[in-house]
This record gives sequence, structure tokens and C-alpha cells, in this order.
Amino acid sequence: MEITARHRVFGGDLAFGCHTSRATGTPMRLSVFLPPGEGPHPYVIWLSGLTCTEDNFTFKAGAYRDAARLGLAIVAPDTSPRGEGVPDDDAYDLGQGASFYVDATQVPWARHFQMESYVTGDLIAAAASNFPLKSGRRGILGHSMGGHGALTPALRHPDLFASVSAFAPIVSPSRCPWGEKALGAYLGADRILWRAHDATALIEDGAARGRFDDILVDQGAADAFLGDQLKPALLVEACARAGQKLTLRMREGYDHSYFFIASFIADHLAFHAERLS
Repeated sequence: MEITARHRVFGGDLAFGCHTSRATGTPMRLSVFLPPGEGPHPYVIWLSGLTCTEDNFTFKAGAYRDAARLGLAIVAPDTSPRGEGVPDDDAYDLGQGASFYVDATQVPWARHFQMESYVTGDLIAAAASNFPLKSGRRGILGHSMGGHGALTPALRHPDLFASVSAFAPIVSPSRCPWGEKALGAYLGADRILWRAHDATALIEDGAARGRFDDILVDQGAADAFLGDQLKPALLVEACARAGQKLTLRMREGYDHSYFFIASFIADHLAFHAERLS
């Protein structure tokens, strides 16, 4: 991995890096925060939402003071492959910046958009080989599309993650316009195949049963996308039927922005630190 910059932050180390992913076939950018001390450190992977890069969380979430206090490292990758030859779309909700963290099977996306394999394979390997991180002591969290990206890999790969949480996640992409567009483009028209990438469907089907003692979700009650795209009630129903504990906190007056994330990121880091200690 090429380390492109380093900064001292709250006594810890914030590094920006780039590495070539076998899954996507492209250079992938990321930031890594290490708390004070030699390590190895427990860590969380943060997945960002539509239109974001690795920089949105790094500069806007205000996470590092609490991460330093908790002794928690944070790995924040880009949301998709990018660059010359990587397909894109004119709309903001498909293509570069909008991977939905799935392994695409359809032309033209399949060649580079292998983001589930990237997050659960190349990203973990690159971070572990370049930074003092504890193997097997990792959690995952994210926002919006990245909230879907956190819930779904955690449920599909429970051996990789000891904790999971989300801010305003797309909980059922097979039942919202953003998800229907993306899953149709990346995976094809067969909606049966979409169930494997829908957190509510995975929970209903028994994925990761007994693996997570709790799933933490914060949702802004003033979120403009609440009713038509995010639909947290579907997650509540699925967890209740499956016997999966869910802590869903509706936050009055909060919207979909990084101001919302910055307000409650400390709670999420503490949630993960408790389970990764």
C-alpha cells in the first residue's frame, strides 16, 4: 500500500493510503486512524453513502477524539472503484460513488464493481498488512447506502465482524427506489437474487442468527428519505420476527446529514469498543 499522507490526530495517527485491489482491478483509496499506543488495535470499518469518497467520514464525522479515547482504530474506504475505464452513470445513485457494496454480475459493472469482495477481502488484508490491527476483532458500521453496506456484509459474513451498527441505513434495497435501481443494474432483473443483499430479507431468512447480541441503528426523524428510501420499520419487523435484538433510536429533528452522524458517532464507537474489547 502506498501511504500518501500522515497526520497526528488526538495523539493518534491518521494515514491516507491507496492500494490496488484484485477484486475491483483498480486502485482503491482509504483512510486509517490509529489510536495512541503500539497496538495491535481493535478496529471498525466505516462504509459511506451515495456520492461519498473516503474523505467524507474522515473530515466530517468528528470521530477521532472518541476513537482515540476508546483505543479504537477506524478504516474508511472509498465507496466504489473509480478511474479511466471504470463504468459510470450520469445519475448520482448508480455507478461511481454508488456501488451499493455488492459484487455486480451484469455488464458493464461486473468487471470492476466487486465491492462486497473488496470490503470483506482485499480491504481487510491491505489494512491488516500495513497497520497494527487485531485480527478477528473488527466491527462494521456505515451511513445510508453504507448502512446497507454494513448490515448486509455483517449478516452474510458473521465470521468477519463482531459488531454492527448503522446510521439511517437503506434496510431493504429490494423495496425502495434507490435499491431497486442499483440491484437491477448490478445483479439483473431476477428479484430472488436480490434477497441475499437485503438486510431485512437476510434476517427473515435466519442469517447470522445468534451472532450479534444487538444491532444499533440511529435514524433521524426529519430525514427527507425516511419514508420512501430508508423504511426502518421494515427492519424492526424483521428483527422482531427473527428474535434478533435491535436498538433503533429515532432522533427527533435530525436529518440525513453528517451533522446527524457527528452528533451520535461517539455512541456508536462506544457500542463497538465494548464488543471488541
